[in-house]
Amino acid sequence: MTILSDTYNGWSNWATWRVHLEIFDGFDLRDMGWHKLAPSDLAGALQEYVDELVFCDVKEGLAADYARAFLSDVNWWEIARALREYADESDEESESCE
Repeated sequence: MTILSDTYNGWSNWATWRVHLEIFDGFDLRDMGWHKLAPSDLAGALQEYVDELVFCDVKEGLAADYARAFLSDVNWWEIARALREYADESDEESESCE
């Protein structure tokens, strides 16, 4: 019997890994002024950002439905936490160079 894992490359699932990789890899929260947001607000801001990016020119229909289904699997909290950790590490590095 094979047990399937829902995790992917250290992320909670494939959708979360893929959105982080394709959209947020190298993303700096300070560029959007999001580095001071509370975690729940940051997760919401990330989701709104992706929704706007994906659906800005998309007409309703099958492709939009598939995109919504895919994005509903994304763990926005996990991406927010990873970006926050990256921002905190970057802040520490810049402070140590001063």
